[in-house]
Amino acid sequence: MFFVYLLKSLKNDKTYVGSTSKSVGLRLVEHNFGSNKWTSANKPFKLVYYESFYCKQDSLHREKFFKSGVGKNLKKVITEHLNIGE
Repeated sequence: MFFVYLLKSLKNDKTYVGSTSKSVGLRLVEHNFGSNKWTSANKPFKLVYYESFYCKQDSLHREKFFKSGVGKNLKKVITEHLNIGE
């Protein structure tokens, strides 16, 4: 399985979009330990949303969508208006 996930920074209200073949919970832990420069500077995070896929290509396509103009609008609806994960 492959996953696309949205993490909300508890520090500054920014949203991180990622994809992985690992469990989403493990990736959250890794990001909260500062697995890369951006997440290290914006941690801690909470998981607000994820989707699962059977195909890696589909998950990468969805991640790219969330980083596009229309996808950013949907990401905003998910993270702010629906309050998923709270």
